[in-house]
Amino acid sequence: MATLLEMRDITKEFPGVKALDRVNLKVEEGEIHALVGENGAGKSTLMKVLSGVYPHGSYSGDILYDGEVQSFRGIRDSESRGIIIIHQELALIPLLSVAENIFMGNERAKRGIIDWRRTEMRAADLLARVGLKESPKATVADLGLGKQQLVEIAKALSKDVRLLILDEPTSSLNEQDSDKLLALLAELRKQGVTSILISHKLNEIRQVADTITVLRDGGAVARLDCEGGISEDDIIRDMVGRSLNDRYPERDPQIREEVAMEVSGWTVHHPVQTDRVVVRDVSFHVRHGEVVGIAGLMGAGRTELAMSLFGRSWGRDITGTAKINGHVADLSTVRSAINAGLAYATEDRKTYGLVLDDTIRRNVPLAKLDAVADGVVVNGAREAEVAERYRGRLNIKSSSIEQETVNLSGGNQQKVVLSKWLFADPDVLILDEPTRGIDVGAKFEIYTVIRDLAASGKAIIVISSEMPELLGITDRLYVMNEGRFVGEMPTAEASQEKIMARIIKSGDRVK
Repeated sequence: MATLLEMRDITKEFPGVKALDRVNLKVEEGEIHALVGENGAGKSTLMKVLSGVYPHGSYSGDILYDGEVQSFRGIRDSESRGIIIIHQELALIPLLSVAENIFMGNERAKRGIIDWRRTEMRAADLLARVGLKESPKATVADLGLGKQQLVEIAKALSKDVRLLILDEPTSSLNEQDSDKLLALLAELRKQGVTSILISHKLNEIRQVADTITVLRDGGAVARLDCEGGISEDDIIRDMVGRSLNDRYPERDPQIREEVAMEVSGWTVHHPVQTDRVVVRDVSFHVRHGEVVGIAGLMGAGRTELAMSLFGRSWGRDITGTAKINGHVADLSTVRSAINAGLAYATEDRKTYGLVLDDTIRRNVPLAKLDAVADGVVVNGAREAEVAERYRGRLNIKSSSIEQETVNLSGGNQQKVVLSKWLFADPDVLILDEPTRGIDVGAKFEIYTVIRDLAASGKAIIVISSEMPELLGITDRLYVMNEGRFVGEMPTAEASQEKIMARIIKSGDRVK
C-alpha cells in the first residue's frame, strides 16, 4: 500500500505545556488507523494540527499528504484535499434538516440560489450510502445520537473525503449503534476511504483497526500491526507504560447496616409529553459503604431517575418518597438536595458538570461556595487552597489551578467534577457514566476514588452503560428497563448474560 499521510516531528506547545513532542505518524492508503493513548496524550491535538484547526506556523514539523508537504491555514484548506475531521462534539444544527446539515457551507446552488431538489436527491444518495433510511427533510433533532453520527459521515462523504478522522465516535452510542458505525467504517475502507479512529474502547479498536499508533505524554511510543492479532493488554502496556494486571482496584467492602438512602414508589412523567411515564414506581436503597450499580440499555430511564431525584432537575408530576439517613429528604430543588446530603455527577460533564471557560480554582468549590466565602464574598485564598488540595488528591494533570477546564483532557475534567462533589461532602453520591470517554489509566484512578469513598462510609450509586465496569466495581446491582426496576442481584452472582436476560424477559412481559 502507498503512504497517504506522514506527519514528521510534530511539536505543539501551549502555555506551560508541551502537548506534542516530535510525534511521527504514518498512515497507509485504504486502512483504518487507530490512534490511542491516555487522556492528555495528545491524540486530539495531533488531529487538530492535521486538519488545520491549529494552522501551519502554530506548530513545528512537517505534514506530507500524497507525498507533498502541506501548509494548512485552516479547516477549508485540509477539506479541499479530502481530509475531513468529525469531532467528539457533533457539528450539526439540531433544528435544520438532514439535507441542510449535510451541505452546510457546501450548498448545491445555481446562481446563488439553492437547488433544493438536487440537494435532497444527493442527500438521499449519501444517506443510503451510510445506511440511513431517514428522509433528507427530517429534522436532525428528531434523530438519535447514532443516526446523527451517520449524518456527520454522510456530510464528510459529500466533500469527497479521502481521509476521514473520527474522534471518539462511539463514546455516546449504545452497543448496537456502535456496531453499525464500525461496520460502516469497514465498508468505507472497501470503497477506498482511509480512516483515522481515536477511541478509548479497545475492543472496538481491535475489531476494525489495521494499524495502531500509541501516544503517551505527547510522544508516539509504539506502532502496532493488527494483522497477526493483538491483545488489549499489549495496547494498555504501551498506553500507560506498565501492565494493568487488574482493571479494577482491589476492594474489601465494609458495608454498614444503616441505610443511607431509600427511595419508594418514585414515578416521573416526561416534562413535555406529560402523559408519558418515564420512571414508573421505582423503589431501591443503598447503604453506607456500599457501591450500587444501575444497569440497563440506553433509554431505560436511568439518567432521568437520577436527575429527578437530584432537585427535580428533570421531569414533572414527580411522586414517591426519598429518605436520607432515615429522614424524609427535601429534594425539591438542587440546593435542598445538596443540603440533604445528595450529590449527582452528570453524564454530560461539558454542559452541566463544569463551567468550561473558568479555571479549576473556580470550579472545584462551586457546590459549596459558602465554605470558601466570607459572608457573600468568596475568599480567594481559601478557594485556591481547596482547589490545590483536590488537584493533588485526585491527581488532576494541569499546569496549575488557574488552567481553564476547557483545556483539560476528558479524564481530568471528570476529576474536577468529582472534586466539586467531594468538597460538598455528600452522604450519597450518584455517578452517571463516570468514565465515559476516559482512557483505561484514568478509569482505574476514578475506580480507586469510588472505592475510597465507599470505604469512608459514603453511599455510591453508579449508572453505567459498560456492564464489565458495573460488574467490576459494585456490590449490588439493580436492572432497569423501560422505566422500571426489573431485577436486583448481588454483583458476586451477576453476569452480563443474567442482566440481559432480566431486560429481555421484562420487555416480553410489557409486550
